[in-house]
Amino acid sequence: MKLGLLSLSLKVADIAVSKAFYEKLGFSQMDGHIDQKWLIMKDQDDQVIGLFEGMLKKNMLTFNPGWGANGQNTDDYIDVRYLQKMLGNEGIDCGQLIGENSKGPANFMMTDPDGNPIIVDQQR
Repeated sequence: MKLGLLSLSLKVADIAVSKAFYEKLGFSQMDGHIDQKWLIMKDQDDQVIGLFEGMLKKNMLTFNPGWGANGQNTDDYIDVRYLQKMLGNEGIDCGQLIGENSKGPANFMMTDPDGNPIIVDQQR
């Protein structure tokens, strides 16, 4: 199953302080808006983290169908609606179904067996 670009989405207390910290670890901003209190950071090895101030209840894994390692659009991906259906057929609770006839950006949430939240978030 191809879920898309994997990143860790972190709940942060101060976006500017967190940005400065992760820059010291070799990450640089690839997307986001510090004034909107969210940033997507990437390092030289294409590891991606999202920093979110005041938006998340807890840290979570994020998969982005349709995004490559640099956040660029890719044509080789499985639409989020189909992924939700496939995972549901495997017995995974993915919340309320996304409209099958809808197109474009959409997302769904699931929780792993240990209570860790996972979002599958298609941006296009």
